[in-house]
Amino acid sequence: MRVTVLVENTVGRTLPIGGEHGLSLWVEYGGHKLLFDTGQRGVVVPNAAILGVDLRQAEAIVLSHGHYDHTGGLRRVCEHIGRSLPVYAHPDLFSAHRVSSPTDKYVGFPFVREAIEDLGAVFTWVAEPLELYPGLWLSGEVPRQTAFEKGDPRMYVYLGGERIPDPLADDLSIYIAAGDGLVILLGCAHAGLVNIVEHARSVTGISKVAAVLGGTHLGPADAAQLDASISFLEKLDLKLMAANHCTGQRVAARLAAVFGERFRFAAAGEVLEI
Repeated sequence: MRVTVLVENTVGRTLPIGGEHGLSLWVEYGGHKLLFDTGQRGVVVPNAAILGVDLRQAEAIVLSHGHYDHTGGLRRVCEHIGRSLPVYAHPDLFSAHRVSSPTDKYVGFPFVREAIEDLGAVFTWVAEPLELYPGLWLSGEVPRQTAFEKGDPRMYVYLGGERIPDPLADDLSIYIAAGDGLVILLGCAHAGLVNIVEHARSVTGISKVAAVLGGTHLGPADAAQLDASISFLEKLDLKLMAANHCTGQRVAARLAAVFGERFRFAAAGEVLEI
């Protein structure tokens, strides 16, 4: 299988591609091709062309959650593809996500649903695990079970006029059965990295995890959660830890020290063959 990082906060190759705060991955597995997230503002389309990725070959789009930095490129992608295409996401994709810091603002899905549907997006809701292709699963909603993964305290929603912590139930990951174990693709891991890995094992029946790739959301985590999460990752005996986006440079540097040659910072332009 091959994963090409089309969008990420930084650019990792000497090519005229753009970086933006967000994430988009092109996934090729078992003869299938899909787009996982779309970045923030649409740079995914020119980046893909420069990287030799034909977005028109996508069989589906998968959205990890409703935040704008993962869904903001969807309109431009749909315009570029120019045909109907299934878009898989959790039913809470359009939840009114907000964040309190560094400024208080709405950070949810940036388009009117009907406008995106008019461009060809056919939303398909995934609340339960779904084996989309043989050996490739969409996680559905991930159970929150670990005590130390408390979520990001800056994120909130209004429910019945009351401000409450955002449950981010729409956080969705991809699980892929590779020859050496599971490959887990993360959007932002708002459900908790450990929760996601344990859910992947339960859903697929595969205990060995070979690789973790994507945004870990360990950047904003407190010291206790960060230490516990890294300890958990160390015990997995990963062949590849490819963190990016909401992991942050500080945590990425620590992961690089822990995993050595098994670590990759998956910036825009990186191609990971597993």
